[in-house]
Amino acid sequence: MDLNIIWFILLGVLIAGYAILDGFDLGVGMLHLGAKGDDNRRIMLNAIGPVWDGNEVWLLTAGGALFAAFPDVYATVFSGFYTAFMLFLAVLIFRAVSIEFRSKVESPSWRKIWDGTFSVCSYMIALLLGVTLANIVTGVPVGIDKEFAGSFFGLLQPYAIVFGISSVLMMRMHGTIYMTMKTDGDFQKYFVKKVNRILILFIGSYVVLHAWTIIEFPNLIDNYTANPILFIFPALIILSALMIPGFVKRAKYFRAFVMSSSIILFSIAMVAAGIFPNLLLSNPDAANSLTIYNAASSQATLSNMLIIAIIGVPIVLGYTIFVYRIFKGKVELDETSY
Repeated sequence: MDLNIIWFILLGVLIAGYAILDGFDLGVGMLHLGAKGDDNRRIMLNAIGPVWDGNEVWLLTAGGALFAAFPDVYATVFSGFYTAFMLFLAVLIFRAVSIEFRSKVESPSWRKIWDGTFSVCSYMIALLLGVTLANIVTGVPVGIDKEFAGSFFGLLQPYAIVFGISSVLMMRMHGTIYMTMKTDGDFQKYFVKKVNRILILFIGSYVVLHAWTIIEFPNLIDNYTANPILFIFPALIILSALMIPGFVKRAKYFRAFVMSSSIILFSIAMVAAGIFPNLLLSNPDAANSLTIYNAASSQATLSNMLIIAIIGVPIVLGYTIFVYRIFKGKVELDETSY
């Protein structure tokens, strides 16, 4: 295994870490507006309050890793998807502001505005992430000079929209299961009832999306037909989804959360396995695709950055575990709460 492959895997791990950790607090944000009563909404905010900003560290780390290891991909994606990324940053900022500003004024109308902002921005982030990933997977116009040759509206293809909706449903499911761990009483029952419904919607979108992929983008399963062992990823996704209802029924909410986390992890792994060794597919001219070899930094850079990653990633992981251990358990409101 060479350094290019190692960095491909490491980048996938960082992206999966972000999707799992920020995925559940995005899901909580989607559910926030549907909760009845100010106390229930405050409970939801406090369920993610100690961890939401730390979760986004994984996104920053993934962006830094992409810049260091595969600078050509970083340049092409961030310049080509400029409008989409500016929109993404805007909703990311407004979501953070809504969490902090909501309780600054004792006014129902004030809180209603920020509740709506929080929920809408959570949906938008998940949707934009899904649309972006869909375009990376299916391919975008890339010239021989490695420059993006498309437009913002060209990214909004039907397949990408369905991919984005599937991402929204996956994160909403993830957030619902997370809230079953953080609440009790009637409010917990409220989320328990929602799990099976959102799980069915997600599975439906998953089936439609993958059937569409096989029909319209058969090249994405070439690696699977060449290496049948890779079919373990979709199998593990299905197995994880089937185990969730049983765990929820037996009140094993943490185990259900591990299964929803596994769905996200194996989904990222399945996408990575399908596009390998490409990082950004070029469509229609596949010869211009950016791969882990033609878009990578020098071997010396990859080697030096790997040393930094070996030191830095465990620190980020250790900090994450430490914070979650401190704030584990049910949410209780007090004078320090949001």
